[in-house]
Amino acid sequence: MAQSTSPKPSEHERNPVPYSSLKGPGKFWGMYAGEHTAGTEFMIGPLFLLAGVTLPNIIFGLLVGNLMAVLSWRYLCAPIATKARLTLYYHLEKIAGPGLVKLYNFANGLLFCFLAGAMITVSATAVGIPFEIPMPTLDDTLPNNVPFVIITLLVGAVIAIVASRGYDTVARFSNVAAPWMVLVFLACGVIALKQLEVSSWAELTAVWNDSITFAQGGKNESTMGFWSVMFFAWFCNAAMHVGMADLSVFRYAKSNSCGWASAAGMYIGHYMAWIAAALMLAAQIKLSQDANPVPGPMAANVAGLAGIICVIAAGWTTANPTIYRAGLAFQAMFPRSNRTTVTLIAGGVATIAGIFPAFAWQLLGFVGLYGLILAPMGAIIFFDWHYRRNRSAEALHKLTTTNLFNMAVLFAWLIPISISLALIFLHGVTPHYCTLPSWIATGILYLVFTKPDQTL
Repeated sequence: MAQSTSPKPSEHERNPVPYSSLKGPGKFWGMYAGEHTAGTEFMIGPLFLLAGVTLPNIIFGLLVGNLMAVLSWRYLCAPIATKARLTLYYHLEKIAGPGLVKLYNFANGLLFCFLAGAMITVSATAVGIPFEIPMPTLDDTLPNNVPFVIITLLVGAVIAIVASRGYDTVARFSNVAAPWMVLVFLACGVIALKQLEVSSWAELTAVWNDSITFAQGGKNESTMGFWSVMFFAWFCNAAMHVGMADLSVFRYAKSNSCGWASAAGMYIGHYMAWIAAALMLAAQIKLSQDANPVPGPMAANVAGLAGIICVIAAGWTTANPTIYRAGLAFQAMFPRSNRTTVTLIAGGVATIAGIFPAFAWQLLGFVGLYGLILAPMGAIIFFDWHYRRNRSAEALHKLTTTNLFNMAVLFAWLIPISISLALIFLHGVTPHYCTLPSWIATGILYLVFTKPDQTL
C-alpha cells in the first residue's frame, strides 16, 4: 500500500497505464455523454438566444463545429494517448521541464476549478428550489444571499468527495447518470416546443425572434453568426482535445477508436441539449416574461421535479471529471503529494468559485479564454510527438529532463497567446477565432526554437 505522501499507484500519475488497467469503449461513451450532456448545457444554450443567434446559425454552426471537435479528439488526441499512455502533465514535464510544467499546471488546475465552480452554481440553482431560496440573476456577480451560499458549499463538498475517489468512480457516476439525463434533456426540448405552440418552421422562427427581441429589451441584434457558433462549438473544449488534456483520459483506452466516444458528448450534449436548453428559455420568456436563464427554475418550469433532478445531476457530471483533472494538475506540481488530498483541495477551490455566479453567467467568454490559454500547449505535445519523437512511446518514456524550464516551450507558448490577448482586449476579437492560429503558431515556433535532435 502506498504511503500517504505518495500518489495512489492505481491512478498511474507518473508511469504508463499498464495493459491490465485498459478500458473498452463503453467506459468512454458513457463518460463523454455524461460530462458533456451536463450543467454547461443549461447555460450555453440560453446564452446563444440572448446573443441573438438565429435558428439556422445554431443548427448548422453546431453541426459543423461539433464534427470538427470529434475529429480533433479522434485523430489528434487519442492516437498519442493510446501509445504514450501518460497524463498530460507528466507527458509535458518530459518536454518542457518540471518548472515550466508547474506554472502550466497551476494555470490549468485553476481554470478547471473555475469551470467546475460554474457547474456547482448550476446544480445549486436546482437544489435551492425546494427551499424557495432567491436565485442569482444575470446582473449578479457576487453571491446575493446566505442560504444560496450554504447550498453551494454543500453541493460542492459532495462533488469534491466523488471526484477524489478516482477515475473509476468518476466514470461510473457518469455512466449511471448519462442515459437518464439525455432523456430528460430531450423531453425538456419537446415540452418546450409544445409550450411555444408552434406547428411550422416559420412559426418557430417568429417565436424565436420575438424571444430575442424581449431578452434584448426591444432590440434584435446578433453578436454571433455562423462562424462564431461553429468555432465556439469546435473550441469550447479546445483544452481537452487539441490542448491534449484528455491524454489523461484516453491513456486508459484500448484503441484509438475510443476517440469516437466524444461524439456522444458533442451531438447529444453540445447539439441536442444546447438547442433544447435554448428552447426552454424561449418557452420561459413566452409563458412568464422572464429572460433570466437560471438553470434550476428554467428546467423546473418545463419538466417539474425531473427537470430539477436533471440540473443537479448535470452539474455533478461536469464538475466531477473537471475537478478530477484539476486534482491531477495540482498533484503533478507536487509529485509526492497524495492525489486524493489535492483533488479535495481542488474541489474546495471550485466550490468557492461556485459561490460567485459570474463564472456561470459569463460562460461563453470564459471558455473562450480558457481554451486560448491552455490549448496551445497541446501543440507542443503534438509537434514534439510527430516531429521530435517520431511517434515513438519508447523515445518519449526514455526522455529525461535536465532543465527546469525549456525556454523554447515557454516562448513558443507565450508569444502567440500574448498577441491573441492583445487582439481580444484591445480590438474586441472573439477568443475562439484566436485559438487555432495560436495553436498552429505555438507548434511551429516550438520547432523553430529547438534543434531537430534536441533533448532536455
